[in-house]
Amino acid sequence: MNGYGRGLLGLPPVVKNIILLNVLMLLADFVARNVLGVDLTRILGLYYPKSEHFMPIQIVTHMFMHGGIWHLFFNMFALYMFGGILENVWGPRRFFVYYMVCGLGAALVHESVIAIQYGKIMNQIAPDQLQLVIDEGASYFNQGRVFSEPTMKSLQMLLNVPTVGASGAVFGILLAFGVLFPNTQLMLLFPPIPIKAKYFVAIYGALELYLAVTQPGSNIAHAAHLGGMIFGYILIRYWRKTTKTLY
Repeated sequence: MNGYGRGLLGLPPVVKNIILLNVLMLLADFVARNVLGVDLTRILGLYYPKSEHFMPIQIVTHMFMHGGIWHLFFNMFALYMFGGILENVWGPRRFFVYYMVCGLGAALVHESVIAIQYGKIMNQIAPDQLQLVIDEGASYFNQGRVFSEPTMKSLQMLLNVPTVGASGAVFGILLAFGVLFPNTQLMLLFPPIPIKAKYFVAIYGALELYLAVTQPGSNIAHAAHLGGMIFGYILIRYWRKTTKTLY
């Protein structure tokens, strides 16, 4: 674990560069929004493919955009705490592959859940309401206006609200730490009690599953968090079967 605990400069290269890139993208978004009047979050955030805003590159770029300083801070703090250890164990190439697989897997699960919601809405919405959302939904949303009719509002939000953040990849990192170092003691902040990594990850995973099922329309992408953990676990199992070392 060379360099761990010596600040950002002591981190291994992939973790350090991911953190720097995310910080730079938040700063670029701030400058573009306030100086140029361009909202990078709406360009680089991930939309459902049925949305007029969707572009394939968003599948990757959304992982490096965040909804604000605190969203960025908590994701990057978790990456700082656990990612450096994993990169030192796996090496830069394997860690980068793992990080991207978790992030892309999270996006796949999230978009699959959105597809289910989209299908339900399409079975409920009237043709004239659907056409109005298609024609006017985006412009209304850009003006800060939403439809009052619940089904129209749900479709308007689904098509015009982007998903951003590295949370899916970060949850994969938490899962990997719990699998590789299950008995490591972690100190929680709230409440301030010690807990083994394996129990911490299990509780977190169970909570995300519960929230994904009970709050499918939440502005927090719980399904994506769970997806990052699922794809991370699958990749770790695959590596364990195909390599001679434990990791």
